[in-house]
Amino acid sequence: METDKFDLQQFLPYLLNQAAEASSLEFQQIYKDRYGMLRTEWRVLFHLGLYGRLTASDIGQRARMHKTKISRAVHRLNERRFVDRTRNEDDRRVEYLSLTRQGQAAYDDLRAVARRYDAALMDALDPAEADVLRRALLKLSGAGPGGFT
Repeated sequence: METDKFDLQQFLPYLLNQAAEASSLEFQQIYKDRYGMLRTEWRVLFHLGLYGRLTASDIGQRARMHKTKISRAVHRLNERRFVDRTRNEDDRRVEYLSLTRQGQAAYDDLRAVARRYDAALMDALDPAEADVLRRALLKLSGAGPGGFT
């Protein structure tokens, strides 16, 4: 009988997922405690904070998120008055999303926390490791359609 020599602990997608979960837990707790947000809501909020007015489809392409998840996140953010929805006058099927003042304030607060959190994570690595890791992750992330735009 042949034994399976596949090592899950060395499988790159598994390692990337484990690293993502481990490295983001503390930050997730911050946006959950401060604003009651889930991960998808945080991602929608940050895309709107970074890029301004977008459609849900724009966010889906940029963040590689399924439209159902985006729709739920937008609904919850809108209920809490973080996001405004505006219909396109020429095409009523299209809805533009933008941050409210409250949403912008949450984004500004969490952006500052994210910068500090990112710096702390990078401090765990020497500068060369941090550079290689960031470049490798950007390369892998950009391998599929859309990249980071």
